Amino acid sequence: MNMSFYTAALGAMGQQEKMNVIANNIANVNTDGFRAKNAVFSDLMYYNMQSEPEADSRVKAGSGITMGRTDTNFAESPMNPTGGAYDYAITGRGFFMLQNPADGSLTYTRNGKFSLSLRDNAFYLVNDSGKLVLDENRNPIRLDEEGSMGETKVGVFAFPVENGMRSVGNNELEAVLGNGEPQPAGDARLNQGFLEQSNVDLSDEMSKTIEASRAYSYVLKMIQTSDEIEQVINSLR
Repeated sequence: MNMSFYTAALGAMGQQEKMNVIANNIANVNTDGFRAKNAVFSDLMYYNMQSEPEADSRVKAGSGITMGRTDTNFAESPMNPTGGAYDYAITGRGFFMLQNPADGSLTYTRNGKFSLSLRDNAFYLVNDSGKLVLDENRNPIRLDEEGSMGETKVGVFAFPVENGMRSVGNNELEAVLGNGEPQPAGDARLNQGFLEQSNVDLSDEMSKTIEASRAYSYVLKMIQTSDEIEQVINSLR
């Protein structure tokens, strides 16, 4: 009986984590360049119900689930014209490369809403969180007194493998070892005066919300039923 409580409790926690991912997607439905996330679950260890642990039995029971990771949907989404001189949208694969001026760390984003920041008596192109936007040579983009970049172009970089990039907040991603080294995205096209919309599908997220809510109610019913059975067993002693 204890296993039924344990399995149901893990199921409830798993659905809560899934709802957190869905809520984050819905909250960012209007965030420029946001990439939707999807919760991925893994089965925990199975055990034999009527045989020894080492036996190859067909009668097995699971011991719950756990959320292993969140996958990112990198599908492109439509662009909105803004006319902003420092707004950019990417057509094709790729990301803008950002550098933290405090420690030099690199992050990546599809949100091309940039602005100017005065640093050391010079203007630099930065994102909303104040990180420096890098050019094609991975150098911070410095503008002249008239706000022009001259021949400098905003860099767009792609990875051999996009899956597994880690979200670090502020609509930014961090590369991991499995992604490989970032390379200039030769096939990507940069669109000035446009911003890419979020690729969150609100109808799909609402369907997932209903699905997670029902699954949550089912595992709570499982806990209630297990508790009732436990009470009956205890009353027979």
